[in-house]
Amino acid sequence: MRHLLSTGDLSRDEATLILDTATELAQVGDRSVKKLPTLRGRTVVNLFYEDSTRTRTSFELAAKRLSADVINFSAKGSSVSKGESLKDTALTLQAMGADGVVIRHSASGAAHRLANWVDGSVLNAGDGTHEHPTQALLDAFTMRSRLGRLEGLRVAVVGDILHSRVARSNVLLLTTLGAHVTLVAPPTLLPVSVHTWPCEVSYDLDTVLPKADVVMMLRVQAERMHESFFPSTREYSRNYGLDAERLARMPEDAIVMHPGPMVRGMEISAEVADSPRCTVTEQVANGVSLRMAVLYLLLSGS
Repeated sequence: MRHLLSTGDLSRDEATLILDTATELAQVGDRSVKKLPTLRGRTVVNLFYEDSTRTRTSFELAAKRLSADVINFSAKGSSVSKGESLKDTALTLQAMGADGVVIRHSASGAAHRLANWVDGSVLNAGDGTHEHPTQALLDAFTMRSRLGRLEGLRVAVVGDILHSRVARSNVLLLTTLGAHVTLVAPPTLLPVSVHTWPCEVSYDLDTVLPKADVVMMLRVQAERMHESFFPSTREYSRNYGLDAERLARMPEDAIVMHPGPMVRGMEISAEVADSPRCTVTEQVANGVSLRMAVLYLLLSGS
């Protein structure tokens, strides 16, 4: 494995290796000295064309815990905002000898293009509405550590599927790992190609909840919407929001997930967001271990 561009590229064995490696590395986070010398002398560049506090910080922390040198390259206020092309930026990184480039970009396919232009490993940290593989991996890691398995789990992904790279990456990965995924959304928030995805589709949250082991709530990505996809916020919440009443209809040990940032009162109520069954902060902590695992497997040369 040289790059991590899509969860669809991962075999079951490769995905399991990443999760198992993350499990081992998570133990480092419990020590007083959290650093490992594994990637000393390697350089990781964070190339973020879209804002993302959570993902960028997580990758930075993961790289630093493995003793890599980290360069944060924000596209705002850089040569990029002066009109430099992705290719020219890539050639600059190449000349600097970057061993790994973590890229987030608003254009679907940007990570794949970058992989053709640099010798180092490329990690897709989100490309447009296409994919976000490390998020899906950390989600799978969280499910496995909470519920003990992935095989046979019933996972409902709810909300703005159309604009969600998290949904696509999760469907591909979870299917590879033996889980069953159902997408739940209004028809206007489903991609045209959804019938080609390896999952089921439902428009009715209440019929799906009693059978779900995991319910993953997605934020409505208003910043990617230029027209109206549903009548009103209140109407959306009434049909597709997770509140205490709906939580009570889920199986007792089922968990609630959210890739963040959460919009409390829209897709998830404050009560559910703060409940012990909601794994949001756990997902963030697991994200560091998972990204350490990916960086280690791609860059340690082992």
